[in-house]
Amino acid sequence: MRHAGRSGCPINQAVEALGDHWTLLVLRDIVFGGRRHFRELLAGSQEGIASNILADRLRRLVDDGMLTREDAGRGRRATYSLTESSIALVPVFAVLGAWGLRHRETTEELAVRARLLEEGGPAMWEDFMAELRVTHLGAPAPAHPREPVVERLRAAREAARDAAAS
Repeated sequence: MRHAGRSGCPINQAVEALGDHWTLLVLRDIVFGGRRHFRELLAGSQEGIASNILADRLRRLVDDGMLTREDAGRGRRATYSLTESSIALVPVFAVLGAWGLRHRETTEELAVRARLLEEGGPAMWEDFMAELRVTHLGAPAPAHPREPVVERLRAAREAARDAAAS
């Protein structure tokens, strides 16, 4: 796990770990897209990440302790899982998305997730992080009667996609 940076400043350390846009987008696609295999990440990249860049970012994220990689054996695809430090980025993604909604041009289909997370606030973020811990870390399922956040995000995006198509 790499921790050495140019300085011990917490902002510097975060920027050095997450500073290029591809790293954040790869994490975004794992967190929100449920993509856990190289081919899924490559094919699902709306921004068109190149395979060599994706391979490099996945390797860096594993080296930095942000992802784990489980090999399924020769000729089988590896599965990437979030670690606790990556799951803890959910509030950062929510705030970045809210900033993007206010200060950048977005499409409704892609903005719906940011809007839902902003409206849901910290309680929704905590629920979502608990769900990610179940999927990626094997934690016990949270006991709450609400619809899972991942399903609410998926349904909202599908509704926006359908509205845009009509």
